[in-house]
Parts: sequence; structure tokens; C-alpha cells
Amino acid sequence: MSLPPLPTQPAGTPWPTEEWPLGLFPPGFDRLRLDDLMAEQFEQLAFGEAHALVIVKDGRLIFERYGPDHGPDKTCMSWSKAKSITHALTGLLVGDGKLDIHAPADVPEWRDAGDPRGAITLDHLLRMSSGLRFSEVYEPDQPSDTIAMIWGAGKDDVAHYAADKPLDYAPGRHWSYSSGTTNIVSRTLARTLDAYGPDFEAFMRERLFEPLGMVSPVPKFDPAGTFIGSSFCFATAQDFARFGLLYLRGGVWENRRLLPEGWVDHARTPTYQQPGVTEGAYGAHWWLGMAGPGSFSANGHEGQFTVIAPDLDLVVVRHGKTPTEKKEDLKAWLAELVDCFRP
Repeated sequence: MSLPPLPTQPAGTPWPTEEWPLGLFPPGFDRLRLDDLMAEQFEQLAFGEAHALVIVKDGRLIFERYGPDHGPDKTCMSWSKAKSITHALTGLLVGDGKLDIHAPADVPEWRDAGDPRGAITLDHLLRMSSGLRFSEVYEPDQPSDTIAMIWGAGKDDVAHYAADKPLDYAPGRHWSYSSGTTNIVSRTLARTLDAYGPDFEAFMRERLFEPLGMVSPVPKFDPAGTFIGSSFCFATAQDFARFGLLYLRGGVWENRRLLPEGWVDHARTPTYQQPGVTEGAYGAHWWLGMAGPGSFSANGHEGQFTVIAPDLDLVVVRHGKTPTEKKEDLKAWLAELVDCFRP
């Protein structure tokens, strides 16, 4: 399929490696409409707590606002936005020639002869199409593999907990969002590098965070040394915007390719979803279409979002604490915010 083109950094616009270049709203922009939306978010608290809102247009920071006890230097919770960071880390090793995402994934639990899970590839995992059983539930009063993996029986080895699950569907035939699959990917990256805990964090910083000027990220690891890539990488809103800009620029930073050619397109190429899926379109560890055709986003529990609109050369980052019943309303609000920039 044909994907919308990704914009390049405008000539004369510095990269925000050291600090964000500042910009202006485009001519004719309806600032009153924006003010009404901000009042809904930060004053009326229509979607629960609002912690941070950052808007980057044409590579320049044009707007930021923070809630009480938050500011440009305050780190925010990633929740599942960390999954999109895991996608980038995978791309680095693909670019190094160390991983083939279409080969069977290196997962010790699946090595027995005849184990049907041995056919699962990294691409299946990145597209949430492994077929593994996993209950992605966030409410403590409901049976939840997510809660058990992170805080319960699986917390000492999150990847093993997820990889030990049985296969319910043939790989590639059934889409089911699963934090467990991301942690299997994360451990696969660590196994590829033979780097765990602090050594893997050093890889994250040297190859991804430092080139972008992201100084705030705090990734979390389980006792086995696996980056909990499903859920835990704290960072400031401005640093999440830097990460979003990397994907908006197709994996290029400071005119140097960081992610391999086509890796961002891998993230935003739609994944097959069986009829009846209601969560929204999905690519590879990125969600699709939330803010108009061609948009893609890193979405996290309780209202964490990095939204990318290539047609507008726009990145929007929102952090807060939104109750589940307000989730769809918040997504509609973000779509309306992005729509403010369309003529």
C-alpha cells in the first residue's frame, strides 16, 4: 500500500538536540479554538488530570502547557508509549544486521521440536499477531495477565511469563493487543546483544536517547535484566516530542540516518485485524489513524499520547491521568486539536 510521505526538516530549522527551536502558529490559525480546547483540558479537567501538552510544528516548538506540579523538567509516565521506543530499539539492531524480523524469534521457551510457537517471528510480535494467549486488562478486580506480569507472579521475569503462554491462534492470523509480546521482544534484543540491565540501558542511551538529545529518560528493568518495554520509560514531554520527531523525519536526525531505511514505514503499515476489533487500526507497535488519515501515534494507559501527523508536519504530546471511561473522549479531543491545524 502507499503511505503518505514523511516531511523532512525544513531548511534553516535547527534540530532540537540541544534545545528546541521556537516557532509560531501558522498564519490564520484559530487561536480562540485552541484556547477553548486548552481550557477543557487544563481548567475544566474534562479528561481527568492534565500534566503536559506539547505541540511541535515544522520542527519547532510552538506551544507547551503544564498542569500543577508539572513543567518542562518533570518526567512523565510512558505506560505503553514505551512499546514504540521498543520498536525503535528493534530497528537499531535490524539496521546493524543483527536481527531478521521475519525469521523465527529467539525465544528459549519455544525451542522444543513441534512447538507451534516456534513459528512466531519478531514481526508477528511487533504487530500484536503472535497468537499467544494474553489477557490485556488493567482493572485489578478482573483477571489480568498484564497486572500479573508486571506486579504479580511474572514480575521477576516478565518475558518468561509472557513467552510461557500457550498459542490460541496460528501466528499472523489473529490480532490481540498484548504487553506480554513487547517484553518478549525486549528480551530478544537483550539476548541479541548479550546485554541486560545497566548494559542494555547503556545501549539505549548511546544509540537512541543521546543522539536525539533526550537526557531525561528513565527506563525500568525487571530482576532478570529485561527492559520492561511494554510499560516503563519515564521522560519529559519535550523528550517524548523529540522521539516523535525522529519518527516524523523517517528515522533521520541531524541529517544522519539512525533507524534503517523503511523502518518508520514498517511502524505505520497497517496490520491485519480480524473483523470485530474495536481498539483502532494498528501498525507495528504504533497505532494508526487517530488524528486523521496518515497519522500514527504512541498511546499509553491513562491518556499518554505522542501523536504524529505527517501531512501537517506536526507532533503533539499529551500526558495526564485519564480514567478509562474518558479514554475515547480524550482521543477525540486530540483529533480535534490536530484538526485545528488543517485549513
